[in-house]
Amino acid sequence: MSAFDVRDLLKVAGQPGLATSDGAEPGAPAMPPAEALAPPLPGPLISPVVLAGCIRAAEFALVVGLGLVLHQVMLRGVVPLELSYLTAILGIGVIAILLYQVSGTYRIGAFRSATGSATRIAAGWSLAFLLVTTAMVLAKVADHYSRLWLAAYFASGLGLLLMGRAVLAQVIGAEMRKGRFDRRTAVVGGGPAAEELIRMLEMQGETGIRIVGVFDDRNDDRSTDVVAGYPKLGNVSDLVAYARHTRLDLIIFTIPISAEGRILQMLAKLWVLPIDIRLSAHATKLRLRPRAYSYLGAVPVLDVFDKPIADWDVVVKAIFDRVVGLGLLLALSPVMLAVALAVRCTSPGPVLFRQKRHGFNNEFIDVYKFRSMYTDQCDLTAARQVTRGDPRVTPVGRFIRKTSLDELPQLFNVIKGNLSLVGPRPHAVHAKAANTLYDQVVDGYFARHKVKPGITGWAQVNGWRGETDTSEKLQRRVEHDLYYIENWSVLLDLKILLTTPVALFKTENAY
Repeated sequence: MSAFDVRDLLKVAGQPGLATSDGAEPGAPAMPPAEALAPPLPGPLISPVVLAGCIRAAEFALVVGLGLVLHQVMLRGVVPLELSYLTAILGIGVIAILLYQVSGTYRIGAFRSATGSATRIAAGWSLAFLLVTTAMVLAKVADHYSRLWLAAYFASGLGLLLMGRAVLAQVIGAEMRKGRFDRRTAVVGGGPAAEELIRMLEMQGETGIRIVGVFDDRNDDRSTDVVAGYPKLGNVSDLVAYARHTRLDLIIFTIPISAEGRILQMLAKLWVLPIDIRLSAHATKLRLRPRAYSYLGAVPVLDVFDKPIADWDVVVKAIFDRVVGLGLLLALSPVMLAVALAVRCTSPGPVLFRQKRHGFNNEFIDVYKFRSMYTDQCDLTAARQVTRGDPRVTPVGRFIRKTSLDELPQLFNVIKGNLSLVGPRPHAVHAKAANTLYDQVVDGYFARHKVKPGITGWAQVNGWRGETDTSEKLQRRVEHDLYYIENWSVLLDLKILLTTPVALFKTENAY
């Protein structure tokens, strides 16, 4: 976050008359009219950053693999595959990919048009060969290479790259027509500023922005029902509910930066969403250095909030979860089998207990646990927290709850993909602290759902696990969760995982 501080938003959120921590006004309908007007979802957003990285790696592998294959076909048994040939192949591959990167060949627009990028592909491949062969001549080693191999490598490599881009253009074009690369965007604020922003975005063909509508808290003549052809879908509270039920990738404020109080009031409702939030700077009189802005095409914006885990971070965390989660599932399977037998043999009923909990972006997920209560006394909504000596808990249940062995079936949730190994713990839907729902106790509570919940987390390894019978305990847990979200890294996940077994020995709050 750059322009506003989370602490400012929490102060504003706590003022009377403003929205609750999930952005809904008290008594507001759960399904605002905006959702009925939501464009049909084309599927999950394909990250252009990840796509470009995958294509970059694929083309590098293609040209390097081609060089090796040609050597085996043409020179096997005649010229050994020595370091000189490997150096030439890798050099051509690296230089070509770097030239393509510099020339913009890995932008989403270049993927869509094979003819538009063909010239740059041919020029980059030719220049890579020219540089490598020039280096061979200057190093006086050109005679060590087969000219026939070099000619075949150049011609076949160029042909494969152009053919690959032609196929890619067909695939990307079809996906773009479905809207799979569009960043679904909501504009906050109406009037001339919003109209100008929308027109500037529409004049550019390569922004990847798809505006879904306009949201504005004003109800006077400054906020019309249609802005530059897009309908006004509601106010900011409606926007929060809209983002909970349909995919939204970006929010752009067109409100002048001088209206700081109004912006803070709106951000106090919106910052809990896992969405990029930008402040349009095209109409402001304030002029900052170019590096202070990011750009949507040529439209300057100020970064207010970034989605916490995006692009390659999503891929890295997903791979980490699946690989480590599967390894833990295999390693702990004897323990899980023993716990399952103990639960089954000591009290009648199913071994597993399934409970609805809040997941990423407040979606409901089914979380698995070993059953620790008597079947007829299980609390599916966690309306009543488990306390010390709770008669609903079985003798085996007390042990597995204290040691957190009841949580092990959540490894299946990790493999399934609706839970992470590390993240804020998923709380039950009706969980309470001091007889008050969690989201009514802590301002900004739902901001912990900006990332996927986890089996263990930063709060748990710092002693904030188990019963949250007071508002202070819940406040401390949420503070740790927000720290994790703002400072996530793979190394932090590893640290938490390695610290978790030690933290399990602190059982004073686990019943």
